[in-house]
Amino acid sequence: MAYFDAASAAPLHPVARQALLASLDEGWADPARLYREGRRARLLLDAAREAAAECVGCRADELVFTPSGTRAVHSGVAGALAGRRRVGRHLIVSAVEHSSVLHAAEAHEADGGSLTQVGVDRAGAVDPAAYAAALREDTALACLQSANHEVGTEQPVTEVAEACRAAGVPLLVDAAQSLGWGRVEGDWSLLTGSAHKWGGPSGVGLLAVRKGVRFAPQGPGDERESGRAPGFENLPAIVAAAASLRAVRAEAAAEAARLRELTERIRARVPALVPDVEVVGDPARRLPGVVTFSCLYVDGETLLHELDRAGFSVSSGSSCTSSTLTPSHVLKAMGVLSEGNVRLSLPPATVAEDVERFLEVLPGTVAAVREKLGAPAATETIPAAGSDLVVDALGRRCPIPVIELAKVIGDVPVGGTVRVLSDDEAARLDIPAWCEMRGQEYVGEEQAERGSAYLVRRTR
Repeated sequence: MAYFDAASAAPLHPVARQALLASLDEGWADPARLYREGRRARLLLDAAREAAAECVGCRADELVFTPSGTRAVHSGVAGALAGRRRVGRHLIVSAVEHSSVLHAAEAHEADGGSLTQVGVDRAGAVDPAAYAAALREDTALACLQSANHEVGTEQPVTEVAEACRAAGVPLLVDAAQSLGWGRVEGDWSLLTGSAHKWGGPSGVGLLAVRKGVRFAPQGPGDERESGRAPGFENLPAIVAAAASLRAVRAEAAAEAARLRELTERIRARVPALVPDVEVVGDPARRLPGVVTFSCLYVDGETLLHELDRAGFSVSSGSSCTSSTLTPSHVLKAMGVLSEGNVRLSLPPATVAEDVERFLEVLPGTVAAVREKLGAPAATETIPAAGSDLVVDALGRRCPIPVIELAKVIGDVPVGGTVRVLSDDEAARLDIPAWCEMRGQEYVGEEQAERGSAYLVRRTR
């Protein structure tokens, strides 16, 4: 089985396993106590904090460990907003942040705060000028991920941090995806991370708050972790998380070069092997092991199941794999195709043979899924007939509305239109994306008696 979902959780690093087992024997006592066992535990905790702080690029007394990366984000956002409440209650986030950041932003807005979401381009990156333009006198906090978790695009953190610093606004960076590869450059104010993203154990996050940043921890007070992460520390897991972070950093340069070569191979060969595929994310400024593509006329859930049966563990941002039947907020913000979406995130030590085997299996797997759905062949054309058509795809889910559109576009002459009726949220994204891929004109969306009507004009 080839595991290609390291962006969700990386396999436990051997150093993490060794440190975890060793600290179970040495680090079980309360590090706040003064007796021998407590002092031994305290030494382990202090050493772990020093190691993690060195990797992050901050002082040891600026960093605390939390029960998860999500808790680090929530504590960081809430504490920074509370600390600058006198300035205002305006929060800025990018439209492609991790759900932990967006959920924190929703809670802030529900509590009466104001929120601005900065959009991204088709590669998934924010424009630093647009981010700077969103800053206001009452902005209390800005948030920007270092790299995107779904498409791998790296964000211009340094430029955004400069704009925030000039405006006197702290910048919180969610570095969960990139911290294992290197420090986050730029003059950030707060930073969060999650150990299971770099090969540490799950259940450990970190939160760094620079000296001078106004910060007011929320919730009941606690004497542990500077009052920012209440509760007894999971010391064995913390020691393993710090040890593995140091270990993966030592290997990062060599692994990054190797994984970039493998992902370049995938990015170049998938569109050549599989027709009607859109590779998404920045082609250059991206994480070493992440490559994402979307396949027209494919049910994402079926595709992932078939790849799993073939021995590949991958993930997806497709609405077809979602219980809510809405496309990934990241793909939606980018304005790219969401149906049949596949994300490969290669863990360290991935071998080229597994990548080659994936490239051998993928074309037949996609073709089989398309055939089951009755999708048109890539070269299929139909003689022109009337001037316009209506496709009723109401009640039918991704990717059926786009498949039905593709089947009938040849039934209208050049200049004729097809009106697709759909109540599937994914159609709002996938029909314009199909038009761009197939060289047809997307005219726009209109309200219908039920759902929406998407108007497409045939141009060739």
